Amino acid sequence: MSIWTIVGRLALAFVLGGVIGWEREYEEKPAGLRTFILVCLGAALFVLVTLEVIEEAQAMTEVGPTRVDPVRLISSVAQGIGFLGAGTIFVTRGSVLGLTTAAAIWATSAIGVACGLGLWRISLVGTALTFVTLQVLGPLTPHLGRRPESDE
Repeated sequence: MSIWTIVGRLALAFVLGGVIGWEREYEEKPAGLRTFILVCLGAALFVLVTLEVIEEAQAMTEVGPTRVDPVRLISSVAQGIGFLGAGTIFVTRGSVLGLTTAAAIWATSAIGVACGLGLWRISLVGTALTFVTLQVLGPLTPHLGRRPESDE
């Protein structure tokens, strides 16, 4: 993999993680710009490292059999980020705070994985939809699903 491919994929992760992080920062949520950039970058880095390991493993097949499973890495990223997201959730007196931020952290890690794999279309669409979910749907949610009170 060329250095420019690596730089491009990591830069994309940086920018797209920053878009989601900026929205969380703007809304004054527990995790903001730097957290989301680091989550997205970290996920992309794990994938890039895995791709490099696969290349090395394929080169070593002349020496003997080698087995590398990149799907395990993606699964591990999803699980690991779950622990990070759990740290943003607070439960007090029956109300839950930070759940959306935790979900956004998790989604941002998936965007980072897609960036690391060079799947820029998936990365861009995932970022756009995550941003819309947070910025556009956020203000609407208090009004959704409410039934008018009846006099019965």
